[in-house]
Amino acid sequence: MSCFCLPQKKQVQEYRAVSESELTFGPMRLKQHTMSILLVFGKDDGQSDSFWFAADKAGYKCNLARNSETALDIFLDKHPDVVVIDHRHSKHFDAETLCRSIRATKASKYTILIAVTKKTSSDREEAPILPLLQAGFNRRFIENHNVGTCLNELVSIEHGELRSQLKLRACDALFAALEHSSDAIEITSKDHIVQYVNPAYESMLGYTLDELLGKDIRKLPNCEKNNAEHQENVFAQLKKGKSWEGTCYAKKKTGESLCHHCHILPVEGGGGKIRHYVAIRNPAPENCQLDRYHRDCEHSDHHSSKPHDYRSQRKGSCDMRSISSSDVCHLADLFWPPGGHIHSRRRDSAARIHSMTIEAPINKVINIINAAQENSPLTVVQALDKVLEILRTTELYSPHLTSQQVREEDQMTSDLVGGLMSSQGSVRSAEQEQGTTKRRMSSTDKFSHHSHIPQQLPATMLSQVPADISRLLETEPQWEFNILELERLTNRRPLAYLAMKTFTRFNVCEFLNTSETTMWNWLQLIEAKYHSSNKYHNSTHAADVMQSTAYFLERQRIKSLFDHMDEVASLIAAVVHDVDHPGKTNAFLVNAGNDLALVYNDLAVLESHHVSLAFRLSAQNDDVNIFKNLERDDFRAMRQMIIDMVLATELTKHFEHLSKFVNCTKHFVEKEEEDFSLNGSQDAQTTLSLPENKAVIKRMIIKCSDVSNPARPFYLCKEWALRIAEEYFQQTDEEKSLGLPVVMPVFDRKTCSIPKSQISFIDFFINEMFEAWDDFADVPDLIGYLQENYRCWQTQQKEEQDKQQKQSSTEQEDGTESEQTTENGAREEQQMSNGDLESTGTKKVTIKDREPVAQQESLTVEDVSEELS
Repeated sequence: MSCFCLPQKKQVQEYRAVSESELTFGPMRLKQHTMSILLVFGKDDGQSDSFWFAADKAGYKCNLARNSETALDIFLDKHPDVVVIDHRHSKHFDAETLCRSIRATKASKYTILIAVTKKTSSDREEAPILPLLQAGFNRRFIENHNVGTCLNELVSIEHGELRSQLKLRACDALFAALEHSSDAIEITSKDHIVQYVNPAYESMLGYTLDELLGKDIRKLPNCEKNNAEHQENVFAQLKKGKSWEGTCYAKKKTGESLCHHCHILPVEGGGGKIRHYVAIRNPAPENCQLDRYHRDCEHSDHHSSKPHDYRSQRKGSCDMRSISSSDVCHLADLFWPPGGHIHSRRRDSAARIHSMTIEAPINKVINIINAAQENSPLTVVQALDKVLEILRTTELYSPHLTSQQVREEDQMTSDLVGGLMSSQGSVRSAEQEQGTTKRRMSSTDKFSHHSHIPQQLPATMLSQVPADISRLLETEPQWEFNILELERLTNRRPLAYLAMKTFTRFNVCEFLNTSETTMWNWLQLIEAKYHSSNKYHNSTHAADVMQSTAYFLERQRIKSLFDHMDEVASLIAAVVHDVDHPGKTNAFLVNAGNDLALVYNDLAVLESHHVSLAFRLSAQNDDVNIFKNLERDDFRAMRQMIIDMVLATELTKHFEHLSKFVNCTKHFVEKEEEDFSLNGSQDAQTTLSLPENKAVIKRMIIKCSDVSNPARPFYLCKEWALRIAEEYFQQTDEEKSLGLPVVMPVFDRKTCSIPKSQISFIDFFINEMFEAWDDFADVPDLIGYLQENYRCWQTQQKEEQDKQQKQSSTEQEDGTESEQTTENGAREEQQMSNGDLESTGTKKVTIKDREPVAQQESLTVEDVSEELS
């Protein structure tokens, strides 16, 4: 261990005076607190000691961690400003994985992460910094044990990046004020491109932020009541750096004209050039007349100037700073005419809205709520306003997960949910974009079916099935059916055999008016398009989903609602729902610039491809076309059902489908509980039989079937969990090798906890859905398996944690003994070579006896200072 001199007291005070300071951000005055640092080093060495003493010398708060788990705990507890991670050694922890884990937490939004890398020799090319930046690091520090160098690095960060981050934190407060302002606020670039509008603006004009971002505000629909020449003069004034204030008209999204008061301010940036324009708008009263009241104010940098001469375009103008009492009365008469009241104007406005012909159901709901507000108490009006805000959002079914549901420190949960709910890719760097064409996976190959479809097949397919497979297929209707055994017996091609058995039981060929030979050909063709190399998304998974679907179709309530076409469509959708799956997520395909992502515009990429390919394969040859004998109307109805069900398997719409199912079946279930009858009330039964409600139920059938593994017997549940984890591991490996954004960083085969991932998946996606499904379809056995498996995963997670803690304690003990031996040897050597050191008045210091990392406690500068004293 390297040794360093204690800093002089005067120097320490000087540095600490620097770290406690104030800075201004526009008119805001911000307090810069003492910088806090987290050092993450697997063991003590000269570099960790240099940073430690540098932090102590400058008076910074400092903590030390030895492994990833402790580092994350300290980070989430202390929220340090700077995290220094040792990137030189990989045997203690993976620095980039730790960096990604920290970046995945909300607390890291303004944290500065530094990677300490090895020093390269002069004859070798320096390692690129881009991989570090992509992992989430802000800076790289090349190994240097000099305390002064480390101190300069920390001081530079404090006076540079940390102050910038402090200003960015202040922006959160400013945006919070904008978001909750009752004024409609719009911010545009110097070219009048919309960069931001607040919720009040959205409510006032009816446009959403997403509809306006990136649009030229001048090209939005303009109200005919505005004078074009007048508008050009306004923009000319703004270009000169002068503000404008007055009354004008705007056209709402609905086409209505809105008279409002507007104040537009140019905002200067670097070099004295205008960088932004800020417009503040307030609705004017109903009887506003543009030609009766109009006010213009112009301001240069710090001085006011006379209003620009716009009198040729209106009858009059006035300066608000010189308005007399009589003028105020005139304005009052203008805004609130005699006999008029705010409430009467509100009723007139509502009446005008109700007189409009609106077909959209959501608009009808909003109008009803608006009418209900008229004669309601203030508290009810405010509550209904909040309801209207929610109804006007675009994602009515997207859940807002609370901190209680997703804790910041639960990286596995947040990463799993974020990855599975993400269908859009991440923004890529230019270097990544250049390599897109090299990384694209090929889209669907040209289909050749002759190689895998027999030319002649017996009339009765099931009679030709081997005896061992036939015996196993007899248990096909049972929930405990062993799909893995069928996979083994069929040499990893179980789909055709199982589907043929199930289709026979449901008379699928009879409904489609097709032969068993054609059905067998079609099943073999579909199964051949499943990738046997995939660990999870292969034909065994398709067979498993189809078997689950058949089991649900046999539930009494489902049988009472569905007709033959509903059953056939459900089974076929299950068979094809993952055909030609590449073993990667939608987000991966989008990030990789895959051909499929380009074809389907990054929206439901895989789900759209599965169902499209299934129909294309079916139509390519009469030998495999199971739909060829259907009537046109029947085929269109069948096709629509299959498409709808397959698209419902996309997890980004999970909560939307679940919410609609609960709302659809809630009345039915409640009526049944009241009547104590199996079928519930006749009215509710009739309502559920409507096509739109049956579509909701079919979506829930395939969704529950698609993720039914956690509700299977544990030996099946565990095997499927291992398979999906391996598929995610492979994706993470490929993302790293290609330099793509890692969709789910926690699925790293070196650090991932499979029990914890399953617990998170069940908590967020499975429990509520299967409880709702059980309430409707009555499947208590599944709930029993689900609860039992959850307990098994909890037990395995506990065993993992105990094993890791024991291993960590053992490694710490071994490391402490080794470190102590090294320190003793170093101390003897130093005493021999520097025997006269004490006579010079300089005292050598070593840092030792630090607390073990396994205790999950942080080490502070004060602890070491106390020890040294």
